[in-house]
Amino acid sequence: MNVSLVLVHPEIPHNTGAIGRVCVALDMRLHLIQPLGFNLRDRHLRRAGLDYWEHLDLTLHRSWEQFLETEQPSALCMVSSKGTRSCYDYHFKPGTHIVLGSESGGFPEPLYTTYAGQLVNIPMPGPHARCLNLATAAAIVAYEAFRQLARPNNLEESTA
Repeated sequence: MNVSLVLVHPEIPHNTGAIGRVCVALDMRLHLIQPLGFNLRDRHLRRAGLDYWEHLDLTLHRSWEQFLETEQPSALCMVSSKGTRSCYDYHFKPGTHIVLGSESGGFPEPLYTTYAGQLVNIPMPGPHARCLNLATAAAIVAYEAFRQLARPNNLEESTA
């Protein structure tokens, strides 16, 4: 599928572990942008990732700038509650990087300005919800990319 997930300054190891499992399930690379709110050897991270973590294609970046320089992404899908376009209206293509901010603050403020045109949201018709859990949001958007890009003849039958 050639789509990656990017977490900018993730804070909660359980969420990152769960997102790692999603990446393994979808054969996606996970990029982590430092600083992180935990150590990569954190037991909660490993516990949430179970034995999937050893199969994770993981890249650690010192900064957003280093990520851009190293990866040179062709398309960025910036997931935020501040996005004005639904993630279901975003047209994923191979090489897209799905980017999510930290649990407590989202993206650093400059990213909202720089990437205003690439911000997408996850529709939430419930009147009392501000946002979703980071791992939940990552899974929703990652599976939407999978839905758009996967071809039936590329899939092997599997059981859930």
